[in-house]
Parts: sequence; C-alpha cells; structure tokens
Amino acid sequence: MTTASVAGALDIRDLSVSYGKVEALHKATVRVAPGSIVTVIGPNGAGKSTMLNAIMGLLPAAGAIRYEGEEIGGLETESRVARGLVLVPEKRELFADMTVADNLVLGAFPRYRRRERDIDADLQAVYTRFPRLLERRAQLAGTLSGGERQMLALGRALMAKPRVLMLDEPSLGLAPLIVREIFRIISDLRKTGVAILLVEQNARAALQVADYGYVLETGEMALEGPAAELAVNPRVVETYLGLARRQG
Repeated sequence: MTTASVAGALDIRDLSVSYGKVEALHKATVRVAPGSIVTVIGPNGAGKSTMLNAIMGLLPAAGAIRYEGEEIGGLETESRVARGLVLVPEKRELFADMTVADNLVLGAFPRYRRRERDIDADLQAVYTRFPRLLERRAQLAGTLSGGERQMLALGRALMAKPRVLMLDEPSLGLAPLIVREIFRIISDLRKTGVAILLVEQNARAALQVADYGYVLETGEMALEGPAAELAVNPRVVETYLGLARRQG
C-alpha cells in the first residue's frame, strides 16, 4: 500500500475562511480517498465554493490542506495544478473567443512547459470521451450550448492530467437530460483512477454517484457518511431530496 493511499488523495483538516469579520467556512474537515468520488452537498451560501477555492489557494485560509500526504497550504495555485489538483469552477471560465480545440490544449499548458510527450494522445482520449467536442473542435467556445460548455470544461480539466479533480456545481443551469449525461461522465471518470471532490446542490444526483458524502450548512459540516446512508437519512431526505426541495 502506498503512502498516498494511506494518507488519502486529499485530506482537509479544520479549514476556515473569513471574508473580513464574517467566517464563511468553519473548521471543515473532508477526506477524499484515491479513486473515490466524495460529494459535499448543501444549500446556496453554505460555503461549498469557498471551500474549493481555498483548497486551490485562491482564497486565504486557516487549517491543513494535505494532498497525497504532503501539506500544500503554502503553494501557489499554479503549483497545485501542476501537481495534479484541478478545479472545474462553477462558471466554467472558458475562453469564449477561442476554439474548442484551443481551450483543450490550454488545459495542458503546464504539461507543455514540462515537455511531456503524451499530450496528443490525451487530447484524442478527451475527444473519445466527449464525441460532441470532436464535432465542435473548430467552433468558438462561446457559441456552445450549456451542456457542451460543461463537457469542454471537464475535458480541459482532464488535459491537465489531474489526480484529484474538484467539480463546483457541474449540473448548474443544465436541462435534466444533460444533467444525467454529465453525472454519467463523472461516474465513468472513477474508472480512470482520478479522485473526485464533487460540490453540488443537486443532492439526489450527487449521492447516486458518490461513495461518501458531507452536508455543509452555514459554513459547518452538519453530517457525513457513506453516500448510500446519507441518501436515506431522514434529515437529508426531508431537506434535500424532497419533492419540494428548497434551493436555500
């Protein structure tokens, strides 16, 4: 057994983030095992995106951030990406005036700088996983549909060859049929060995694909457990899985 597998792909301990005098995240602890899908569900404003941005080094934070057994809290965001920790942000942040192909290639930019040789093969693998992107490869990213943009954001992230992939609300704004397709893709990514930290308001879909889950409410972890157990927890069912589920 490797040190990384013992330590976890990602271990977050007592992570706290404040905006001025307001604490948005209070002592959050999350563990993502290698090759697993872990989800954090909760209402809008609970601190989910804040947590991901802090893990990426985009926000100052207190607490411990260990990646494959090593403390990375002092590293710049670029260094975290270069080590295989990659975030697909809620707004996708694509380059709208560039083609699909160019957006994908940019995802591998740190690897080009390291002169890695398997980038073209990985680009073809992304096109195999997302045939729609192959069809649209010469099209400007800004002209894609919402579902296609999410596929491009995922594909671009995969070009960075992540070992831990963090997804911020991948179903946001998408039609139900497209949501099902995106979650099927997320589930399939587990087979590649990448560990996934999935932040979602769509609790039902998230718990269906995840191995383990956390419930984040008003900046604090309220519940945690195997995803199958959370899916039948009365509090989770009433608050997040009911027919009249509130968006908070």
